[in-house]
Amino acid sequence: MAGHVQDRWYKTEIGSDGKTRKVKTDRYGSGMRYRARYIGPDGTEKSKSFPDRQKRLADQWLAHIEADMARGQYIDPKAGKITFKQYADDWLASQTTDPATRVAVESRLRLHAFPHLGTRPLASFQPSHIRAWARLLEDTGAASSYRRVIFGNVSAVLSAAVDDGYLARNPCRAGSVRPPKPSPGRITPWSPDRVFAVRAGMPDRLRAMVDVGAGCGLRQGEIFGLAVDDVDPLAGVLHVTQQVKLVNGHLIFAPPKNNKLRDVPLPDAVAAVLANHMTVFPPVEITLPWLRSDGPPVTKLLYFSTQDGSALRRNDFNVHVWKPALAAAGVIPIPGPGERYKEAREDGMHALRHFYASVLLDAGESIKAVSAYLGHADPGFTLRTYTHLMPTSETRTRKAVDAVYRKARRRPTAQ
Repeated sequence: MAGHVQDRWYKTEIGSDGKTRKVKTDRYGSGMRYRARYIGPDGTEKSKSFPDRQKRLADQWLAHIEADMARGQYIDPKAGKITFKQYADDWLASQTTDPATRVAVESRLRLHAFPHLGTRPLASFQPSHIRAWARLLEDTGAASSYRRVIFGNVSAVLSAAVDDGYLARNPCRAGSVRPPKPSPGRITPWSPDRVFAVRAGMPDRLRAMVDVGAGCGLRQGEIFGLAVDDVDPLAGVLHVTQQVKLVNGHLIFAPPKNNKLRDVPLPDAVAAVLANHMTVFPPVEITLPWLRSDGPPVTKLLYFSTQDGSALRRNDFNVHVWKPALAAAGVIPIPGPGERYKEAREDGMHALRHFYASVLLDAGESIKAVSAYLGHADPGFTLRTYTHLMPTSETRTRKAVDAVYRKARRRPTAQ
C-alpha cells in the first residue's frame, strides 16, 4: 500500500530557474491542513484530515493503518462508524435460527443492550465499555443465568462484527472482562410424591401431561404438540416430531429444539394413561402454520387442547393451570386476594424432565442414552447438568462388593 500525507496549504511548483519551491494554495489558512491518503483493500482511496501543526499525528495514523493491513487487522474507518444497534439489527435479520429464538434474542438485545450500547460505533468499543455495561446488567437484579444469556448474545454480535471486518477484536473476550457466572445451584429433582401431588392438582383434561413429562421426558412445547400418530403403544415408542411454539404472539408448529427428532421409550404406565385420556377427552384436530406465522398450514390430531378446542398457549397454561397445580401440591403458596402466584422458575414444567433424568440415571441408564431421550444437542451438556445425580464410584463399589457377599452367604455350607 502506497500512502502519503498531503499538505493542502502548500503545493510544489518548478520555478523558471528549474528549482522546486513551495507556494501557498487557495486553501491556505482555512480548513484542515493535512490529509493522510491510502488505498484500502477494496481498491478505493481512503483518507483522514488533520489540522495545522499535526503532521506527525497524520504520519503516525498512516503508519498504524499500514501496520494493521500488514497484520490482517485492518478495519475500514467508515465501517467502524456503524453503531452496535445498526449492525445488530442486520445480524438478527441474517440469522437462520428458528423464529422463536430470533424473537427471544431480539427482545434481550432491545431491553438490555441497546439502551446502553446501541449508539456506540463498533470501532470505538473497548473492554471498559463491556465491563461497565455488565455491571449495569448486574444491578438490574436479573438472575445470573439470564444475564449470562444476554452477555452471550452481545458477544455473538461483536464476534460477527470481527468476522465482517468492522471490529478488530471482540471486547467481550478480553481478559479483564468477566462474563456473568453460571448459576451455582445444582438441580434438585422432584420426589415421586411431589410429581403425583402436582398431577393431582391438574385439571382432568390436562392431567396426563404430567405423565408424558415425567414418564417420557418431553419438553413443554413437545407435550403441547403431541399428536396421536406419534404414539405407538404396540412398539412401546413415542416419536417426538414437533412442538407448539409461541412466536410474536402467534402459535405455530415447529420441529423439536435443535431440530432433533427422536424416539423415546413409552412405558406401559404412560401408554395406559394416554389410552384412558383419549377415551375421556377425544383428541382434537389443530391447524397451525409450520415454522413461521405465515408458513404453510399443518393439521395435527393432538392429545391436549383447551376447552374450546384450541392449541395450548405457554403463558396462559403456566399462569392458569401449572401454577395453581403447584399451589395445590404445596410447592408454592396459595396467593391471597389480589395477589399473583409466586415466581417458580425452578419448579416450572421443566422439572418433570429433571425428574425423568434422575429416574433413568438412578436405574443405571447411560448418559448417552439419557441425552438421546431428552433430545440434548450434546451428551456433554447432559453430563454437566446431571453428573451430581449419577451414582458415585464409591457407591457402585460398595454395591458390587455387597452383592458378592450376599451371594456367598446364600451358598450351602460344606459338610
